[in-house]
Amino acid sequence: MRWVRFSLSGRTAFGILEGERVVEVAGDPFSDWDKTGQVHRFADVKVEVPVIPKTFYAVGLNYPQHVREVAAKRGVEPDLPSQPDVGYRANTGLIAHGAPIVIPADATEAVQYEGEIVAVIGKTAKGLSEDEALGCLLGYTIGNDVSERTWQKSDRTLWRAKNTDTFAPMGPWIETDVPDLDALETIVRVNGAESIRFLTNAMLFGIATFLSTISRYITLVPGDVLWMGTDGSSPNLKHGDVVDVEITGIGCLTNPVIKAT
Repeated sequence: MRWVRFSLSGRTAFGILEGERVVEVAGDPFSDWDKTGQVHRFADVKVEVPVIPKTFYAVGLNYPQHVREVAAKRGVEPDLPSQPDVGYRANTGLIAHGAPIVIPADATEAVQYEGEIVAVIGKTAKGLSEDEALGCLLGYTIGNDVSERTWQKSDRTLWRAKNTDTFAPMGPWIETDVPDLDALETIVRVNGAESIRFLTNAMLFGIATFLSTISRYITLVPGDVLWMGTDGSSPNLKHGDVVDVEITGIGCLTNPVIKAT
């Protein structure tokens, strides 16, 4: 099932995407819901961020090749994480499928994409074992963790490097039927040309490990999201580019890039 959050005629609702049509529901996928009988053409609705999370968790340096490439650029030996470390992002960075990524006027040229699978929490959970962790999920969506690398190096925190407005595209929907994470590939294209392709689940620490670790100390609640990091490296993005982040079996998140003046 694909849950889409959309706007039409001045209101926002959830619906179930069935081919090229959206079956509107009363309620939301995190609680009780019923079909309303209203059906819309997908092409006629405005796609919104699939969920506004209560807590926006984010993972960094979770793919070995990405760690090695970051280290090589810095001229240091790679230091692979020895434990699953969790960070946070600001909701104000979230934008929907199709919305523009806006590079601030004072940003450098080193603005890059990071295509990521996003786990969406579907029910309240605490103290999960790794074996039961995936059972708390509603499903998965796609994120693009846009990063200003010069700011990332110079600031003591990632407050603007990764949290600038529009730097967190997410969507286009939540896919609930993902039976085999190992079968997924992440493919990123810039202006239609493939830039990187990697196995989505080839992580240092998997989704279940992070969910178990977080829930040991923090209660997960419906609507929380967990971005799982990326592999490889990215070219610099510029005004006029279009970035597609596809994860096979989930969908494709597309966003244009513009530079503020």
